Amino acid sequence: MAIGEVQIPVRGQGLHEFTDQVNDWVREQGGGDGLCTLFIQHTSASLLIQENADPSAREDLENWLNRLVPENDSLYTHTLEGPDDMPAHIKAALTATSLSIPVQAGRLMLGTWQGIYLWEHRHHRGRRRVILHF
Repeated sequence: MAIGEVQIPVRGQGLHEFTDQVNDWVREQGGGDGLCTLFIQHTSASLLIQENADPSAREDLENWLNRLVPENDSLYTHTLEGPDDMPAHIKAALTATSLSIPVQAGRLMLGTWQGIYLWEHRHHRGRRRVILHF
């Protein structure tokens, strides 16, 4: 059993792929078979497995979720940190804060076009922490 952490730099709202970082970490653990669990330690971002070939799929997802959960809704009372704060919490609640991916012979068993993404729901730039367990 191993527990680690990766920090993902974000350039604002959107999907940020970090598949290679997870693959590298799993390899560093000595490989083998098992389950890799990822958990994000934030309430305004989430995790997603999504197509990594055509960027338009990610753009469409982002546009759709922004339409579903708009900024500046008059129903929001949690607005101290800006107009993107409450929508980010709602988006995180609708998506995933953890993922589980099977590992065989030290490799994540992702499909050909699958990648691991941090879905940043705020406009800020910075780093997000994801905990890994294998």
